[in-house]
Amino acid sequence: MKRLLIAILIAAGLWSGYWFVGAQRVKSSFADWFEARRGEAWAADYSDLTLQGFPNRFDTTFTDLELADPTTGWAWQVPFFQILRLSYKPNHVIAIWPDQQLIATPTDKFDISSAKMQASVITDKNSNLALNRANLVADSVQITRRDHDATTMTALHLAVRRDDDQASLYRFALTADDLAPSSTFRKLVDRSGGLPRTLSAFSADFQVGFDQPWDLDAIEDGRPQPRRINVKLAEAKWGNLELALAGDLEIDNRGRPKGRLTIKARNWREILDMAVASQVISRGVADQLESGLTLIAGLAGNPRTLDIPLDFRRDLVFLGPVPISAAPLLRLR
Repeated sequence: MKRLLIAILIAAGLWSGYWFVGAQRVKSSFADWFEARRGEAWAADYSDLTLQGFPNRFDTTFTDLELADPTTGWAWQVPFFQILRLSYKPNHVIAIWPDQQLIATPTDKFDISSAKMQASVITDKNSNLALNRANLVADSVQITRRDHDATTMTALHLAVRRDDDQASLYRFALTADDLAPSSTFRKLVDRSGGLPRTLSAFSADFQVGFDQPWDLDAIEDGRPQPRRINVKLAEAKWGNLELALAGDLEIDNRGRPKGRLTIKARNWREILDMAVASQVISRGVADQLESGLTLIAGLAGNPRTLDIPLDFRRDLVFLGPVPISAAPLLRLR
């Protein structure tokens, strides 16, 4: 019994030593990373960094965290942020966000609130921590653009998984429950007031092939750029309006897509009016489209439903035979 007790005490002492050494390495690695970002002219600051979780976890908490990349114009500010991981499984972490955060883009600022937001993230077991898969869940989300009212949803789910054979190919699955566009947007696109407050469906299932994997370099040096997109299905249902997309796009080095998405729209005339109201297309283009699409829908047997290709070529978007806009620039900053 005495020998067993001594063995237990030795094992406990060794494990305690392992934890405290590991904790110091974790704190040092974070401190070094922030110092390196400051050396690149980032704003990278926090008021406090604490590490708890003895004996089985390394739970890191940042207080008053601010990150801003001057090259891209993106910034993030939170009162706290937590990264939790098992001491014996360092490539699997749980990230926990606060109920309030600020995200600034090159063009705008957004206040985000949620009752809960956390993600499970698994990376490769290497120094560059390449993303393998992740699942994010958020409840009671409100996204408020500065000087606007909020877009809300009762729940947000995002799953990302890397392809086993291609290191830079990722599959995404996104759903937003009870998505309610802001009243500003609703008044703009629904002038009759006939649409319900929330969408009955909003989801997407798609694959994106990037020019490099998502790892530490993606944060420190530059975002991976999409090179091909396969939309298995993306759909939105809002009242009696339904819109679904599927298809494939290739993206060139400039970020311009080429390929085809098949668009299926129910009550498409109302959707066309919404596109005009939100200034996606002009009224003149919409009138031209309506004339041609009326004929196409009639030939298909249902004048209220469209099933038609959306082609991307020559830096333009074509709805059927009609160019409706310039092709979007698909580049991540």
